[in-house]
Amino acid sequence: MAAPLIGTGAPGSKVWRATLRGRIAAVAAFLALWVTAIEARLVYLQVVRHADLAARAEKQHMRTIDAPGVRGDIVDRRGRVLATSVDADTIYAVPSEIVDARGAVAQLCAALGDCTDKDRQLLVDRLGQQKAFAYVRRQVAPDQARRVAALNLDGVGFIKESRRFYPNKELAAHLLGYVGIDNSGLSGLEYTYDPQIRGRKGTILIQTDARRHAFSRFERPPTSGATVELTVDEYLQHIAERELHVGVVENRAAGGTAVIMNPHTGEILAMANEPTFNPNAYRESDEDDRRNRAVQDLYEPGSTFKVVTVSAALEEKVMSPTSLINTSPGRVQIGSRVVRENAGHNYGVLSLGQVIVMSSNVGAIKIGFKVGTERLSRYVNLFGFGRPVSPDFPGESAGIVWSPEKWTESALASVSMGYQVGVTPLQMIAAVSSVANGGVLVEPRVIRAVYRDGRRYAVRPKALRRTISPDTAAALTSIMEGVVSDKHGTARAARIDGYTIAGKTGTAAKLVNGHYSHSEYNASFVGFVPSRDPAVAIVVVIDAPHGPNRYFGGTVSAPIFKRIAEPTLQYLGVPPSVSPAPPVLVASRDDSPTAPASVAEDPPPLVSLVADGPAGTVPDLRGLSAREAIRKLVKIGMNARASGDGFVVSQDPAPGSPLGAGGTCRLLLDRAPARRAQSAEHP
Repeated sequence: MAAPLIGTGAPGSKVWRATLRGRIAAVAAFLALWVTAIEARLVYLQVVRHADLAARAEKQHMRTIDAPGVRGDIVDRRGRVLATSVDADTIYAVPSEIVDARGAVAQLCAALGDCTDKDRQLLVDRLGQQKAFAYVRRQVAPDQARRVAALNLDGVGFIKESRRFYPNKELAAHLLGYVGIDNSGLSGLEYTYDPQIRGRKGTILIQTDARRHAFSRFERPPTSGATVELTVDEYLQHIAERELHVGVVENRAAGGTAVIMNPHTGEILAMANEPTFNPNAYRESDEDDRRNRAVQDLYEPGSTFKVVTVSAALEEKVMSPTSLINTSPGRVQIGSRVVRENAGHNYGVLSLGQVIVMSSNVGAIKIGFKVGTERLSRYVNLFGFGRPVSPDFPGESAGIVWSPEKWTESALASVSMGYQVGVTPLQMIAAVSSVANGGVLVEPRVIRAVYRDGRRYAVRPKALRRTISPDTAAALTSIMEGVVSDKHGTARAARIDGYTIAGKTGTAAKLVNGHYSHSEYNASFVGFVPSRDPAVAIVVVIDAPHGPNRYFGGTVSAPIFKRIAEPTLQYLGVPPSVSPAPPVLVASRDDSPTAPASVAEDPPPLVSLVADGPAGTVPDLRGLSAREAIRKLVKIGMNARASGDGFVVSQDPAPGSPLGAGGTCRLLLDRAPARRAQSAEHP
């Protein structure tokens, strides 16, 4: 019998239709769930994870590299470049594009030519990671960059960076400091003024395709920092470093310091340290060689500190320059301690001035006892010891000065002759400069001006306080002249023909393992020249000399002072102060016809009457502007040397002093005018 046809209403057709409908429903349900899952996933990715995924995509296709700012130049007082920035090639890699890291490192190191085993392993580890960027070598030499570029390696490229360059190598290295690989100042003025010098960083934006091959590059260039003008003079810095090096070598010393400063303005013209280093390759030097001894090293000054002791005695009128002091029998006992003169001398009876000239320890102790703890400690603080004296050196040592409450009789004796007190060479020259300029402590500084946005911002001299009166400073200057000129003076080796010099030697035993050594000393000399109208003050400190000149300040440091001072005076054009050549007089010109020079009328006398003072005396210039004061001085035939800005607050010679033809009057200016009726000795 034949089978029934489909759709005839037989029972089999109903089963088939039910099965088909079930299958269609299952497929529809699956498709609905599938579409729902996709839609949910899309919503999750495009809504919930949108920000994160967009950032990841941008990170994969765009790389941003910071370009450090171009550091501003550092120049000397005459505009000569001491530190500048130059472009240098930095080699980078995209590790994800490098298939064989070890092979690439082998080729890179062969081109660089100076890789160590440690460098090779670090590069292998760095290039073996799946990263978008890694440094290979920063700021390479031009020849190294050329050799690496010739390799044409995939995933290796170059970017330009700014590299610090010091054209004079070791010159002023401790003062300038150095800069790290990230273009940040690490030492010296580079560190102190880093925010001003550094400039603002730029940005390099690199776009890559799916295979991370760069196809677009955008740069926002960095901006330059400020240019800093120093008070330092490149030539004088060279002189100081040259003579200090020679002195350290010939005396077989461990090191030394020399500083040249303008005593009126506090401008540091040179700061030299030995040993030194090359800031272009500072990593190759020892940390000890990079230490700025002038501001970081403490030493017991010895006899140079007697200037403070005598200043206190004269200012407090405890003693006069002619007061007699019995130093016999060449020693003094303080409790169980006995202090002797150097080399066992017995100087007998000395005047206060001779105590300084002959550097008598016993005499200094007896002067200190006359002054007393309270007054001497006050003058130690007035002269700037026990605290930093300049804001340009954040690493400057404050020094060591005991609290007066802790001074015993033995401590008073020690401080009076320069022991049990720790000072820096910078503090010592600042203190003696206050004697040189008439009794005002001026803040030492090395920044003369800052250039920013096409404008020059000058740094003004800053007078901190008065230490002693002009009369005391004059008396002390006369005493210190004898240290160099007197036949019994300890610094005869510092003499310079044609110039009067005021100074003081110092020889102090060093502390070794808690005890004063009998073989290790600090030899020093500090002075100013010309003594009556000083152009410069100079300090020289030699650490542990062992040469033929032994270890005394007068035989070791004084000759170095002379070799530095002579070319300095010549370079600055300072005329001799002893038997100077007669001045050349030039007749003034006006529009009216004049007779020939051979028959010209006699010039008016150089000395004339003064309206505000007795005839033949120096006028009172306090309270006048600089222009008015100079005009008055010109009328009476005197020269003027002014420091500061504003109105005259102090003058030397003092008002009423006898007038000398062709003399020089030093004027200290300040923005607050002084009252003419008030003494300017104590501001």
